[in-house]
Amino acid sequence: MVGAPRRRAVASTVCLCAVALGLGACGEKDEPVRVVPPAVAGSAEEAGGMDALVKAAKKEGTLHTTTLLRHWANYGGLMDGFEKKYGIKIVNTNPFGSSQQEIDDIKRNRGKASAPDVLDLGDAFAQSAARQRLLAPYRVADWDSIPANQKDPGGAWFNSYGGYVSIGCDRNRVDVCPVSFADLLKPAYRGMVALNGNPTTAGSAFAAVYAAALANGGSFDDIQPGIDFFAKLDDVGNYNRGNPNPEAIVRGETPISIEWDFLNLRHIDELRGTDVRWKVSIPFDGSFSQYYAQAINKDAPHPAAARLWQEYLAGTQGQNLRLTGYARPVLMDVMAKDGTLDEDKAARLPTVEGTPAFPTDPQLNEALRVVRENWDEAVGG
Repeated sequence: MVGAPRRRAVASTVCLCAVALGLGACGEKDEPVRVVPPAVAGSAEEAGGMDALVKAAKKEGTLHTTTLLRHWANYGGLMDGFEKKYGIKIVNTNPFGSSQQEIDDIKRNRGKASAPDVLDLGDAFAQSAARQRLLAPYRVADWDSIPANQKDPGGAWFNSYGGYVSIGCDRNRVDVCPVSFADLLKPAYRGMVALNGNPTTAGSAFAAVYAAALANGGSFDDIQPGIDFFAKLDDVGNYNRGNPNPEAIVRGETPISIEWDFLNLRHIDELRGTDVRWKVSIPFDGSFSQYYAQAINKDAPHPAAARLWQEYLAGTQGQNLRLTGYARPVLMDVMAKDGTLDEDKAARLPTVEGTPAFPTDPQLNEALRVVRENWDEAVGG
């Protein structure tokens, strides 16, 4: 799809109209933007403009990423597209890592040429990294179009994509697939129910605990019922500590998986040609949506490439590539209105009733603290 002009161009049009009407020059009190090196630039404008940023990034020639799985929210297509468009090589390490491991990586490798340039983090982990002053403030060109609750006020991170907690199930191994958290406690699912990671370190598993809390009398202010649910799931013998990746699913090791809908929906494509018949449901008793944040390591060894990567992810091309991987782009509503959304790919997403609500930053931080303090004792592993 051919991209429309940048959404921020609307402001310029308004400005020109104001001048024509004799209302005074636009931004006449604004000070000129001071051009600074990419390593400290808070926007492409501060780096000298997009052309200058692209030139600097190409000169660096490399971008270091970490924990990006190719099948996760179409990172494979995004990395390939970025390399092809700009001729910048992406070096991706620890693809099976977690959000917390990303934070640990930039601490451990501070000052090294091999350090990660950019991060993809669950929101609670992004806020943690920002509080530790590990991130470089940077506002992409479409910053103003990103909803206020999907970005850091100080520019430390912004959400790029997200999804809903879902239940995936192999219909060839499970007689009746569960469609709710209440179903998961049934004796028929003994040893079958797996999470994508550990909720103390992985955003997908953390979200599953939040969803379970909402399904069991909890709230954004009270995630403990979610921990209690998984403790009960373990007590009745249904909790499976395996990793629900496609290989494990094919082997029959994890026939039921609680993870983001964009992961479970991708399994349908990945498992074609196998004996698996994968079904995906969004649990009606615990609907929970969350987005993933993009951020720049403040000590990034390739600062221009890091900032260009952020622009690519937030641009029309990058946002539509998220849809290829069944993830919901953060600018989906804006793009639908301005005609830049890939409507065919958007139509593949499962319908969700109601308007999603999101926990506030303090609620997320408190919920993560409670999970980290109580999970191991209640559930373990």
